[in-house]
Amino acid sequence: MPTTILYALAAFPVLSETFVSNEIRAMRAQGHRIIPVALAPHDGPCQPEDEGFRAETLPLGAEPMGAALGGSLWHAAAALPFLRSQIGLPRRSLWLAGARLAHIARREGAAHIHAHFAHSAAATAIVGARLAGITCSFIGHGYDIYGTPSDLAAKLAHADIAFATCHDMAVDFRALAPTARIETLFCGVDPARFRPSHAADHGRLLAIGRLAPQKGYQALLEALHALPAADRPIVDVVGDGPLRGEILSQRDALGLQAHVNLLGARPSGWIATNAPAYRGFVAPYVITDNGDRDTGPIVVKEAMAMGLPVVASALMGMKEMVAPETGRLVPPGDVASLARGLGWLAGLRCDQRLALGRAARARVEAMFTLRGQARAMSGAIQGLAA
Repeated sequence: MPTTILYALAAFPVLSETFVSNEIRAMRAQGHRIIPVALAPHDGPCQPEDEGFRAETLPLGAEPMGAALGGSLWHAAAALPFLRSQIGLPRRSLWLAGARLAHIARREGAAHIHAHFAHSAAATAIVGARLAGITCSFIGHGYDIYGTPSDLAAKLAHADIAFATCHDMAVDFRALAPTARIETLFCGVDPARFRPSHAADHGRLLAIGRLAPQKGYQALLEALHALPAADRPIVDVVGDGPLRGEILSQRDALGLQAHVNLLGARPSGWIATNAPAYRGFVAPYVITDNGDRDTGPIVVKEAMAMGLPVVASALMGMKEMVAPETGRLVPPGDVASLARGLGWLAGLRCDQRLALGRAARARVEAMFTLRGQARAMSGAIQGLAA
């Protein structure tokens, strides 16, 4: 049965977090009333199609503290076990934030609170749900689980459900909290929006992602340099980030100016329109020194939905996404293997590319759709009430 669900989010909407807004739309399509709540103000950029979320997102700090605290007294004892077990946030601040969230839940008639990322949003969701006498869940993504985890075992133990974005993450969750309820939930895409092109490709390869350490762009540049000049493909890189200057310097030092184009950030509409013309997609992701990594990147699923063969690092959820009939997996950071993969991708005949692309799209339609994600998530949450 459809219900009202609060989404606890550190900030919303955020340019690089389209998986949150897409999930909200998909859950609404299942009939649920979804109310986004932002823990902190956010006036940064977002995708054009997400602008409408700004007006409807409730700012947590605007909730009246007196009414929030008064209404939370009935369930105060239920929040204490988690408050005492976590050490990442000051208890008083977390209590007040949870009380405000519980106040919204009571006012809106919410039956569940869901949080994205296992940091402050998850902690606030747990406290808010306990103070409101309702259930809660959170979903982990990447840096929040492996790069900068905070009280993760406690959050797993005290949430009603913890969603993992891939099977490897679910295994890691169960090792941390053997009695917790863990569900694997693949983040999905909309195949109706991301469609293949049946025209001949223009021969270039595409990479999408922030210019950040875990994306592996340094290894990509080294792999391109390792190929004979006559065999090097041109790679267009969509994204921006802190390593832009460093990547440009490395590109120029290796003499790859003619083979690597940094296009900067592009809206998702640009990707849906332009990506199908590429020969293939490259995802050279790595594990950083602090453990940060991608666990199930949406852009790879979007590329597969658009019929692009993929060469990707064999990391976490990538092993579930890319199969032999859809592309190749290479060891993370292995420059020689990545170079061979790039050469293979660039040398595909048209019929080979189309066959790989058909299999890639079929795999997305079978395993990684937004509708499938929302149905699985909806069933898990409604199962708590049962």
